[in-house]
Amino acid sequence: MRKLLVFQHVPYEPLGTLDAQFRDAGFRIRYVNFARFERVMLDVRRYHGLVVLGGPMSVNDTDRHPHLRQEMDALRVAIDAGLPVLGICLGAQLIAAALGAAVVRNPVKEIGWSTVKPTSAGSLDPLFKHLGRSEQIFQWHGDTFHLPEGSELLAKTDACRNQAFRYGGNVYGLQFHLEVDEALVRRWLSTPAMRQEIEALAGAVEAEVVLEQTRRYIGRSMRLSHAVFSTFISQFFGWRRRLALPSR
Repeated sequence: MRKLLVFQHVPYEPLGTLDAQFRDAGFRIRYVNFARFERVMLDVRRYHGLVVLGGPMSVNDTDRHPHLRQEMDALRVAIDAGLPVLGICLGAQLIAAALGAAVVRNPVKEIGWSTVKPTSAGSLDPLFKHLGRSEQIFQWHGDTFHLPEGSELLAKTDACRNQAFRYGGNVYGLQFHLEVDEALVRRWLSTPAMRQEIEALAGAVEAEVVLEQTRRYIGRSMRLSHAVFSTFISQFFGWRRRLALPSR
């Protein structure tokens, strides 16, 4: 059985829709939960792929969260070994930092639904070719990454240019959250630490507006999620399932 390693930072940021897709493809999933165990002995080369999830900390908080250094070391080993690697939000920032790029504060926090546009490279990418000229995709981040040397920018928004990148043929970093469903968005909006983030923005983001937009956009987002992540699995693990991406 193929084995997937997942780095998780907080219990309320799971694999989401990706969990069922990997299990359907025959994977056994091992979560390493750094919120519970900050120091874990592991060898990423024993796994067939690595996914690094989001979290509330900054990549630059290595003094407070020393496991971030361990994660970046593990990412470099995985990348050097040619493993398929996927990073989401903080995970994408960790990949960028592991490859030598800076992670900095974005001018604004992106929380809620944003218009994501593929770049010309993205329109040709096996995963991102599923996106239309613009898509509403869920966001929750305050930092952003510089592009690692040798990578290609795949998507952008007006508020945060670097939204997704590919490094080599098998490493992807996604700033946005294609893995969410409506239940996960509701969970985040009711999580105290995340509600406090919204409240600190003094009305710039309203939870009720985010919920209304979620009902409007989540169907399309989940179809994109299925198409993009199924392509990731089939591209790198040889698993094939007929993709159907209905119109909006």
